[in-house]
Order: sequence, then C-alpha cells, then structure tokens
Amino acid sequence: MPIMASLTTCLLGSYASWRQFIRPPLLHLVVVVAAAAASSLPGAVVYGAATSAGGQKISAIFMFGDSIVDPGNNNNRLTEARANFPPYGQDFPGGVATGRFSNGLVPGDFLASKLGIKELLPPYLSDDLELEDLLTGVAFACGGSGYDPLTSKLATTLSSTNQLELFADYKEKLRALVGEEEMERVISEGVFFTVMGANDIVNNYFTLPLRRHEYDLPSYVEFLVSSAINFTKTLNDMGAKRIGFVGVPPLGCCPSQITLAGSPSGQCEPLRNQASRLFNTRISQELELLNAEQSISGSKIAYFDIYYNLLDLIQNPALYGFKDVSDGCCGSTVLNAAVFIAYHSCCPNAIDYIFWDGFHPTEKAYNIVVDKLIQQNMKYLM
Repeated sequence: MPIMASLTTCLLGSYASWRQFIRPPLLHLVVVVAAAAASSLPGAVVYGAATSAGGQKISAIFMFGDSIVDPGNNNNRLTEARANFPPYGQDFPGGVATGRFSNGLVPGDFLASKLGIKELLPPYLSDDLELEDLLTGVAFACGGSGYDPLTSKLATTLSSTNQLELFADYKEKLRALVGEEEMERVISEGVFFTVMGANDIVNNYFTLPLRRHEYDLPSYVEFLVSSAINFTKTLNDMGAKRIGFVGVPPLGCCPSQITLAGSPSGQCEPLRNQASRLFNTRISQELELLNAEQSISGSKIAYFDIYYNLLDLIQNPALYGFKDVSDGCCGSTVLNAAVFIAYHSCCPNAIDYIFWDGFHPTEKAYNIVVDKLIQQNMKYLM
C-alpha cells in the first residue's frame, strides 16, 4: 500500500523452543495421527493436503507480496505499514485486528480455504506459529514491499529479496523439524503466489516521483518486469514448482489515487491504469517465455489477471451487490489507510463497498476476485 516512511525492519521470530523439546520423527507422527483422528469425526472439515481436479496434490500455500496479502508480518515493527488495530478486522471472526489490511480476510486466506488447505494463511513472522502452519504454508508478504529495491528502502520494510531470504529460513526450520524428505515434499507439492508491483508504481512513480526522474514510464516498467522475472526465477530455483504470478490491479481506480490525481466525478485515473496495464502486459509476455523454459523441468508458472477481474466489479457493481465503487469505507485519501486511521471509525456497511480504505479492497471484493482467479487460472498450475 502507499506509505511514506517506516522506522524499523521486520523482526524474525524464534522457533528454538520447538527444537529443544521435540524430535522431527515424533513431530511427523503427531501430525499424521492428529490428521487421521480429525478425519474420522462426523461432519469434520479436514484441511491439509488437498487434491486438485487433475489429481495433483496441494500440500501447502505460500504467499509473497505486499499489503494486499500481508496477514500481519509487520505487527512487531514500528512502521506506518501496519494494520493490527481497529478499524481493521471489524468483520474478521471475533472482530480481531490481526494485521490484515482489510475489514476481514485477505486473498491468501481465501486461496488457502478455497483450495482446501486451511481456513487462514498465517504470517511467517507470527509469534505463535505451530508445526501445522509450517506444513501447510505461510505468508512472507510485508506491507510496503515491492520488486524495486527502492520501494522497500523508502518504506523500511522487507523487499522481495528479503522475502526470499525468509523462505530460505523457513526451509531450514522445516527441515530441522520434519527432515529433508518431508520438507522437499511440502515444497514440491506446494503452490506459490506472488502479489507485488503496486507500491513500485504508485509510490515511486506517482506519489513520490523519485523514479520518474530516472525513467519514463515504459522504461520503469521494463525495470520492474526484469526484477520480477529475476524474483520468479530465484523462487523456482529454491524449489517452487508451481507459481501463480498475480499482476497489479487497476491502480487508478483506488480511492486514494482518484483523490490524489483529482479525477472528475470519482472516475478512475487513466495514467495510473495505463501503467498497470503496461506492467501486466509485459510481465505476462515474459512469464509465458519463462514458463516454456521451465516446463522441461516440470515447473508451471501462470499469470493471474487481477486487473480486469477487479475492474469488472468497479464497472458493474450492481451485478455483485456493491453500491459504492470510488470511495473507501474508511476514507478516500492516501492518509485513509494503515496507521493513519488507527482506532478511527469506518462505515458499518462494508459489504456495500469495493474498497475498505484508500487503497485496499474489502473482504467481499477479495472473495469475489479470488473466485474468479481460481476458476480462470488454477488449471494452469495443476
């Protein structure tokens, strides 16, 4: 999400207590026995390793990205890019503000649930992760992140490269807990998603036009695409066999960008949307080439189009039960998001809004878009 500056870096959690008291074979046995017991309960909904329509197993879901998919990795840091306070989470179970930049669930949660893995996708930097969380997937995403290294420096948050380092740390922890063979199975059967690029375009090219002094728009997009492809290649080299690359949304339709650009009558700002389309077009072309190269080794890389799926809600709100398309439930400026609205009141009827704050969609909008993305694209990863 668009932010100004942050104060500290993400803090890694510690799992030393697990290693001190439980040996990997015993941990694996506990998980197997618990899963078997749960599956025998009448009417039980068992999450865990799911099987696709094509017969391929999905062991876990992993998420890289920015505030759109950050479920709370910034909670232990002094930074504007946090959401672990009201009004965030007002429609989350129990009304808890977990660090998700929404009134409720975010895309990673819906993907994990709809693909049969688990109900919520937790942050890797959570203080209370359990073994089951590691076995079925976590989110490494941090609010304020991007493919451009400058983006994370301005936000003092984790860059895309730092998130890959967290993934390497995760692999070491899982190996120590369950052994090499089980770690490799979880990774090879997992589905990986990356959702970044919005902060790069909005912050560095429009809100704080630092990159605009160095690049014209097509040149900056090429720089971002190159960085994103390098990220995807590295993720693949680290063992990710199935990668869903989510493009950027129609940034000119975010309430904060409509307000900032002074667009008339609440209409989407065209230049920001042009930047979104240009990035999505170029990255989808490069991903198609990369997928062809990596398919020889059994890898599958698919582009997920969030742009037109979200734009469909904005252009046809009545079809989906929305009443407000250009305002945020919590406000419509750059300062109507994250810590700037801490403990402020928002509209009680978030179900009528596509956008929750000045930048992030509501739980309802996320739910609809994720349904569309799964229906359109998961077949390419299975």
